[in-house]
Amino acid sequence: MAEKKISPVAYSALGDALALIFWYKKTLAKFLRLALREYPELLTGLDLEIAQKRETATTLVGRLAASEHRYQDVTVSLMVEISSMKNFRELEQLEDQQWLERARQAVAELQDLTKQHRQSAEEHTRFERELAEAVEEAERGRAISGALASLKEKFLILGSDPDPQARGRTFETFLNELFALWDFYPRAAYSLEREQIDGAFTFDTDDYILEAKWLKSVVSREQLDVFAKKVERKGRNALGLYVSVNGFSGDGLAEYASSSPFITMDGSDIYTVLDGRISLDDLFMRKRRHVNETGSCFFPAAGMFSE
Repeated sequence: MAEKKISPVAYSALGDALALIFWYKKTLAKFLRLALREYPELLTGLDLEIAQKRETATTLVGRLAASEHRYQDVTVSLMVEISSMKNFRELEQLEDQQWLERARQAVAELQDLTKQHRQSAEEHTRFERELAEAVEEAERGRAISGALASLKEKFLILGSDPDPQARGRTFETFLNELFALWDFYPRAAYSLEREQIDGAFTFDTDDYILEAKWLKSVVSREQLDVFAKKVERKGRNALGLYVSVNGFSGDGLAEYASSSPFITMDGSDIYTVLDGRISLDDLFMRKRRHVNETGSCFFPAAGMFSE
């Protein structure tokens, strides 16, 4: 972690602080076992509850210094932790306050000597965190890329299915898989007393009902009207998504160009997501913002790249 070697003075200050920060041997023993739980060999042979605190501290610091190449990280962590101490409850309860003052002086001295090592430790911790986040993001990216490739293949196969009814049922399953990839929590199709709902999902805490069509022709204005009524019957806060692979009629889009309870997606939108050019959540965010700002249900993915 730290390229700078720990000075003999800093090791000495660590030993002094260890011997002074606790009044009872058992408290020091508990602290060391916890702080060095990943390095039990450092405490091997030390009779922590019997030996004098100064003896324990001197032996431990000697072991750390003798194998600095191996224990520099844990030594710096120990120094940083002790130099950050503010409270010394055992010592504060003593009538003779000289021990409390001596502990505070030892910690202050250690704090001065560990400033450079503290900065190095903090930089190392930040680097490790950023590295872990980058690795996690890369792994997620690879996982999504693999899943998208599989879904893209399914989408192309669906396009060649000659049975429109079978294709429609499979298309709903395909959309659920796509939505699940971005944690949209999709729900399968369900029936109400007088209507059929192709599915539902949640995006950004909002619930949506879904209509999905893979027809030979475009979805008509009449079909959009039927879906709009479905959405409106769900309540004031209900939202909808109409997916039509082959698009929508001009008069249908014109009807819902200034006020719409739903947004739309077509095959081009889906393929743009499957191709990895835009994430589904980004696409959905832009579409929802567009309908909120303009009232229009239609905002193609292609339009996002020309802005």
